[in-house]
Amino acid sequence: MTASAILMMIIGIVVIWGGLVASIMNAVKKSKQS
Repeated sequence: MTASAILMMIIGIVVIWGGLVASIMNAVKKSKQS
């Protein structure tokens, strides 16, 4: 594994988890408003 490949994997994981967290936070905000 090259350093760039590891870096791309880390970035991909962070983006995926970031999207999940953002969608969960968005759902929580909407549920609190209603």
